Amino acid sequence: MAAKLQRSDMRLRIALFLLVILGTFSLNVFSQTQSSPSSTEPLSVGFVYVSPIFEAGWTQQHDQGRRALEAALGNRVKTRFVADVSEGSDAERVIRDLAMTGSKLIITTSFGYMEPTLKVAAQFPQVKFIHVSGYKQSPNVATVNARYYEGRYLAGIVAGKNTKTNTLGYVAAFPIPEVLQGINAFTLGARSVNPAAKVRVIWTQTWTDPAKEREAAKTLIGQGADVLTHHTATTAVAQTAEEQGVRFIAYTSDMSKFAPKAQLLAVTHHWGDYYLQAARQILAGTWQSSNIWGGLKTGMVKVSGWNADVHPSLIAQVDLVSQQIMAGTLHPFTGPIKDNNGKLQWERSAMPDPIIEKMDYLVEGVVGGLQK
Repeated sequence: MAAKLQRSDMRLRIALFLLVILGTFSLNVFSQTQSSPSSTEPLSVGFVYVSPIFEAGWTQQHDQGRRALEAALGNRVKTRFVADVSEGSDAERVIRDLAMTGSKLIITTSFGYMEPTLKVAAQFPQVKFIHVSGYKQSPNVATVNARYYEGRYLAGIVAGKNTKTNTLGYVAAFPIPEVLQGINAFTLGARSVNPAAKVRVIWTQTWTDPAKEREAAKTLIGQGADVLTHHTATTAVAQTAEEQGVRFIAYTSDMSKFAPKAQLLAVTHHWGDYYLQAARQILAGTWQSSNIWGGLKTGMVKVSGWNADVHPSLIAQVDLVSQQIMAGTLHPFTGPIKDNNGKLQWERSAMPDPIIEKMDYLVEGVVGGLQK
């Protein structure tokens, strides 16, 4: 009987030992499973575009930024986009759908997306939002914009030097501050080298309508404009300038493919570095809402796509002014500045950002009003 008890006790000890070993192994497996980084799940980033992705233009530049984000972060990020989304209720629906289907960062890329972005962001406080060209932030909504007007001032210098009729044409979508800043800086740049220059503006009241853009460009040419530029989403103005034998300054993208003879230069936009910085901050848990306004100095705005027939001395002049803007020794909006009704709008030296952001007039030298 004693031997049986000993054998039974031995079997019990072995069983207990095996249970301890198994429990330790299970605990280690569980611990390893729990400690494996959840960061292996990629950051899902959704983009909302106001137009189709054309071969050049506003949306193309943002999509280049999206692709640069993917290239830099690899499997740490997963992006998707919805293109040709109209501003208003349609935008709200698309933004909400992206939030509901897993996007942890949503980037909305048009001024008219501001209120829809804020509304959806309030409903999804754990999702981060970036609104491009807006001015309203919240704890989970950041804004970013570029000092496009810096590049526009440089383009104006080139236009002022190249016009033979002293008439420049500008096809613009809506008279919002961002667009007005561009028109005004372009005009001031042109008149800094050619005081006789004037800028005629035609409003299309839409970001994307090639037929309207083409019609506006032809009308401006008929009014004597021999250098055209635009603030619209397609290449229609570039193509019209090429067909009609006038010069052209591209905006957002280099459009020399569509206007190889007409294009003098391009004012281009670059978003990849900013998108990458924001994504890395979210992955690291350090992201905070902010208002970023980049420009020539940060590389968000660049001048490129020079035509081979532009004289080297003019390129050197533009480069010098660009360096002065980046150094802060020259500001495109330096008083006194009058509007095109003769009213003094700014009498001091360099105009501060809060005043620039609310710009609601056209400067002296612009022919036309704020409406179509």
